[in-house]
Amino acid sequence: MKVLWLQSGGCGGCTQSLLCHEPRPLFDELRGAGIEFVWHPALSEASGEEALAILDDCASGRREFDVLCIEGAMLRGPNGSGKFHLMAGSGRPLTEWVQRLAERAKWVFAIGSCSAWGGFSANTPGNPLEACGLQYDTDTPGGLLGKAFRSSGGLPVVNLAGCPTHPGWIVDTLEKLALEGLSAADLDEVGRPLLYAEQLVHHGCPRNEFYEFKASAEKHSDLGCMMENLGCKGTQAHADCNTRPWNGVGSCLKGGYACIACTEPGFESPGHAFQETPKLAGIPVGLPTDMPKAWFVALAALSKSATPKRVRDNAVVDHTVVRPSVKKGGK
Repeated sequence: MKVLWLQSGGCGGCTQSLLCHEPRPLFDELRGAGIEFVWHPALSEASGEEALAILDDCASGRREFDVLCIEGAMLRGPNGSGKFHLMAGSGRPLTEWVQRLAERAKWVFAIGSCSAWGGFSANTPGNPLEACGLQYDTDTPGGLLGKAFRSSGGLPVVNLAGCPTHPGWIVDTLEKLALEGLSAADLDEVGRPLLYAEQLVHHGCPRNEFYEFKASAEKHSDLGCMMENLGCKGTQAHADCNTRPWNGVGSCLKGGYACIACTEPGFESPGHAFQETPKLAGIPVGLPTDMPKAWFVALAALSKSATPKRVRDNAVVDHTVVRPSVKKGGK
């Protein structure tokens, strides 16, 4: 399976993330599944006229490829011309190259939240770059390719959202496509692969005991749950970050940082500081996606009344001060 990868308006962080794939080296893993890069701007030897010749052959149908991967937002400005971002040496807007290549690709992947939704490039005041995602403009279907776009493989754009996206999400989706095939049933409502988007970041969170008892952190160094005071959106974000650790060991929450829901459309513009929790009448505005407010209030009151001293005390310090008790005697 041949993959063609282009980078547009973004930081290149998704490529950097991809290179951290574990446990096997990235190219050994891909090669084992029969996957190879036709071209990648950072990982391929071809550059200059040689690279442009590869792209032109792919866009004109003279060279076959299967998957078009786009990293970074589509920059349509000024005035829809796309001239804010020209493909070096070609004189053509990158948006034009993407449209031509998307017509030839069997499948189109948006790599990262910038390519999926528009990301930070689309969040500048007034959006002077006219930035958008491949098939979404934040949470509105459309984007560069349009709501009705379907690749020749029959799928809409596959949105591997994340900022950056996890290397495992990219590799596993490519391997599933190569070895088993990918269908609409494998994607969620906004085109994210269910292999990572059917979970919430909350699942497997190391702070879940504190969440269950509503024992909340008060400052960033505390061990407690960060939802109530410090802006954590792990109960709303679709991803498996805590059950599929980054680099085998870590996640934002394990590192002491609140989840900012970077896989979700519009995450970059929450309307408040990332690590603050807006409240209405003392109740966090961003409750779990599938929990009615009244239930949450009742559960929180009950949980707090039953919080063990160990959990309550440990929630507001930066290291464990009360250990679980050791049961003495009996069964």
